[in-house]
Amino acid sequence: MKSKAILAGLVLLAGFSLRSEACTNVIVTKGASADGSILVSYAADSHWLFGEMYYQDAADWKAGSKRKIYDWDSGRYLGEIDQVAHTYKRVGNMNEHQLIIAETTFGGRPELHDRHGGIDYGSLMYIALERCKTAREAIQCMTSLADEYGYYSEGETFTIADKNEVWIMEMVGKGTIMKNGRNLNKGVVWVALRVPDGYICSHANQSRIGTFPLHDPDNCLYAKDVISFARKKGWFDGEDDEFRFCDAYCPIDFGAARGCEARVWSAFNILSHGWFSFEDENGRIVTRDAMTYAEHILGHNLEDRLPLFIQPAKKLTVKDVADVMRDHFEGTILDMRYDIGAGGNALPYRWRPMEFEYDDKTYVNERAIATQQTGFWFVGQSRGAFPDVIGGIIWFGTDDAATSYLTPVYTNTDKVPDCFREGNGDLLTYSPTASFWINNRVSNACYKMYNQMEPFVRAQIDAFEKDQLKQVHLNDNQALDLYKEAADKAIAKAQKKGEEYNPKEDTGKNMAKVRRLLTKYSVDTAQEQFKNWVKMEETLLVKFIDGNVKAQFKDGTFRHSEFSTHIPDGLTQPGYTDVWKEKVAESHGSIIEVK
Repeated sequence: MKSKAILAGLVLLAGFSLRSEACTNVIVTKGASADGSILVSYAADSHWLFGEMYYQDAADWKAGSKRKIYDWDSGRYLGEIDQVAHTYKRVGNMNEHQLIIAETTFGGRPELHDRHGGIDYGSLMYIALERCKTAREAIQCMTSLADEYGYYSEGETFTIADKNEVWIMEMVGKGTIMKNGRNLNKGVVWVALRVPDGYICSHANQSRIGTFPLHDPDNCLYAKDVISFARKKGWFDGEDDEFRFCDAYCPIDFGAARGCEARVWSAFNILSHGWFSFEDENGRIVTRDAMTYAEHILGHNLEDRLPLFIQPAKKLTVKDVADVMRDHFEGTILDMRYDIGAGGNALPYRWRPMEFEYDDKTYVNERAIATQQTGFWFVGQSRGAFPDVIGGIIWFGTDDAATSYLTPVYTNTDKVPDCFREGNGDLLTYSPTASFWINNRVSNACYKMYNQMEPFVRAQIDAFEKDQLKQVHLNDNQALDLYKEAADKAIAKAQKKGEEYNPKEDTGKNMAKVRRLLTKYSVDTAQEQFKNWVKMEETLLVKFIDGNVKAQFKDGTFRHSEFSTHIPDGLTQPGYTDVWKEKVAESHGSIIEVK
């Protein structure tokens, strides 16, 4: 993902490319989740993106109304399109009908980028959320708009999910051939695959769709010229059923394997317990040890591609998916904690750029799923077992996923929490009431003493999120009671008039009491946790100041000496890791050795 940033981070590196602005999606189908919901995670990662929750209420529009289009990355005005008569409420990247849309940018061949296009990938996502109830409707909406107005952005992989199914769609423009002020190549080539039920998927800034069924509209949709356009450009000359979208439109290189596919591999590795079970091209179930892909994720073998869909080792929860988004390759060959780059406190981050040169050689700074430049992140939960007014929840957070919490916001809320509100601060304006800024204070504090501070913060996160999973269940039950009461009244009223009424899709006036309950819970929970996090950051300062670690009792109070309540007792000074000690001794031991 570039999000609100121009992808200036696309750097050439010894013949390959690495993206410093990049996003990650993890997708869980109904049959793979513990409660039968569809789960989609998204980390919107960019050094130029502020973390806030985009909100637009449902609205009716007069005939002839227009919708202005601004490029999500740069803010550039691209023009306007015809507005529809009614738009749905959207909260973040979900809408009132439990539709979820997320993305990661893969870029693709640079000659396919159309700078004359009239609509960008960000606008496509949010317009589809405003206009569509289902994933299939969203696919049709997004592709038709891109064809009609021209696609301004680079190649994208979209996750599009509703209450029943989830799709992965890859889209790229056709480039620019201008004649008489018109682009003769206006439009997009694309393919969309339904993720098989019981499976999971992930994508992270590299095109992942290879071959696809040509005659299976229940599971695959695609542009009619997706193959012929590649033939015309000289990028494919085989049989149609051999065509691989990713190879034609976004050939993999070292940077894509190491900086992008490695994140997909790590998510799969965690959720499958190290064994990838998937269906091969002949329809047979194959199981492979995750480590058989080691050469691929290191960028040494570009041919042995990861499977697109795998089966998880167990049914997955919101918490399982959230914790995957906190991964830094821990316990794998790419673990960043054990070389000198981690400093003296096992820091699993490397500052950008994503490469450095030394002694005429170029080296990689690893890019894990959790990263310092996250603007916002979420786990969207589409729950078909519930009516729309209750079913959709976006578990939302800001900044680095590893040291920030997710708080549940129902997608039929009538307002968003002030700590997530658009305009409450920006990247150049500090706001003491903004979630993004307090989470940055926490994460940047942890970076200096990570192996001591992160476990402390993570314990607070785990306690909050586990508690909210219980609280959501209680809140659901209250909401369902109000829903039944409202639905019974509305059904009776409709029957009296001889009309049909579907309470499951009613998010309007009949459900006002339900929405008030959901709004109060969503806003109060987020604001209370924000206040708790402000206090927690103060505790971090006191507890870990100057490289010391002060002891605490179980109730959180600090231990003090028997003679004064102002002097700490049990204070420790953990120092540095053995890796750091070894490297310092090697490089400077003759000066600092005690004799």
